Amino acid sequence: MSERLVVIGAITRTHGLAGEVRVTPMTDDPARFGGVRECVLWDAAHERRERYRITAVRPQGTAILLTLAGCDSAEAAAALVGRLVALPAEEALPLAPGHFYPWQLEGCRVVTEDGREVGRVTGIERSSAQDLWVVTDEARQHLIPAVPEIVSEVDLAARRVVIRPPEGLLDL
Repeated sequence: MSERLVVIGAITRTHGLAGEVRVTPMTDDPARFGGVRECVLWDAAHERRERYRITAVRPQGTAILLTLAGCDSAEAAAALVGRLVALPAEEALPLAPGHFYPWQLEGCRVVTEDGREVGRVTGIERSSAQDLWVVTDEARQHLIPAVPEIVSEVDLAARRVVIRPPEGLLDL
């Protein structure tokens, strides 16, 4: 199972003795857990992915309590703490026009408005001010702030990003 996954939550601890797990939502719409019947529990550190059927969902404050098929004890639930709750990318919620998921950018060509090839998006670094897109070519790596003043166009269909870099940004 090497499909691209979209993380919607993280299992933070067990809840009770019957195998429920407490999940911190990592989605803009925590109510979506109510419509999910199957998920992938992803142990990213060991690159282990296991499919689970969700048999019950209930909110608890800002968290979500999940009951998973086959997880029927506190011990079984404890073994899942730290896993990410994920869905196949095709099940990601649709976004408003002009918005995109970070994984959709990976591999996109990046060019300046005057046509200069900069490289390809190879990753995203989170920062308190704004995301930084990691753009790599054969020789170097650039960090491009993801702000409207610099990113002038994102065309996912053409796998192309057009930027308007300020003086010196590509020389750093």
